[in-house]
Amino acid sequence: MDLIYIITLIVSIILNLFFQKYFIKKNKFDEVLSRSSHSVYATRSGGSAVFCTLFLIVLYFYIQSNQFFDFSILIPLGILFTVGLYDDIYQVDFKLKFIFQLIVAKIMIDQGIIIETLNGFVGIYEIPYLLSQIITIFFIIFILNATNFSDGIDGLAITETIKCLIITLVLGFNDSFSGYNFIFIIIIISLLPLYFFNFKKNYKVFLGDSGSLILGGIISIALIVTVNDFDSNYSANISSPLLIIIGFTYPILDTIYVVLRRITKGLSPFVADKSHIHHIILSKGISHKKCLLLISGIIGIFQFSLLYYIAS
Repeated sequence: MDLIYIITLIVSIILNLFFQKYFIKKNKFDEVLSRSSHSVYATRSGGSAVFCTLFLIVLYFYIQSNQFFDFSILIPLGILFTVGLYDDIYQVDFKLKFIFQLIVAKIMIDQGIIIETLNGFVGIYEIPYLLSQIITIFFIIFILNATNFSDGIDGLAITETIKCLIITLVLGFNDSFSGYNFIFIIIIISLLPLYFFNFKKNYKVFLGDSGSLILGGIISIALIVTVNDFDSNYSANISSPLLIIIGFTYPILDTIYVVLRRITKGLSPFVADKSHIHHIILSKGISHKKCLLLISGIIGIFQFSLLYYIAS
């Protein structure tokens, strides 16, 4: 497996260079707007590199007849990628994206990605199937948009995704989910080159909506799998909402803060602005790197302290 991981890193680097060059050739740059946190040339090609890296690695195992997990999970992820890529290039109305998010959520549920327990939250353990579907659909749509919201400064969405996947890997010791764990590791490795491309002084590479939607889908899977499998690994009475907050702290807090702030101002929760926590920090004259270290550092201490408490 070590060789596969090395190959994944190399493939990710090559694809990032390829898609960046292609987007530049087609003059597809991220438009600099009043709410943008960058003022240089940047392509929204990172999501293409991440998805295609995952697809090529899975395709290799499929050709080798080594199906150690349900490869059909690429179908909803592929839909998210396609919708996001189209939005990156042509701009899509939010209502249309929301419809596709509902479709993807339902496909994932039919594939067995569904929240089955609250692990004792308000005294509830097992959830009726119909209610489970409703909760799961709401949850997946929330995570998809929270991931997109957090993709506002260099490296933030990447870092929060990697931390979330590491936490779920630490908590997910059940062998029945080894296939999903493999996907999580592949995603982590494929994201690493984006640190370099994100922090370039010019001709940056952003995730784009294609990337944030894919990562939102992956995170949804990771958190749902962890919630459902938690009781079989630990005896601690940790509720599902707390597990989810530990795994994805900052995007959840930022989304709740932004949505409430916009609603109180009479604005749509989905209107784009610079009211995010990371934008407020940037407005104080703090650089992207320092902002990333500040947010991910403080949140990371909280996350891994609770993780240590759970695991001990």
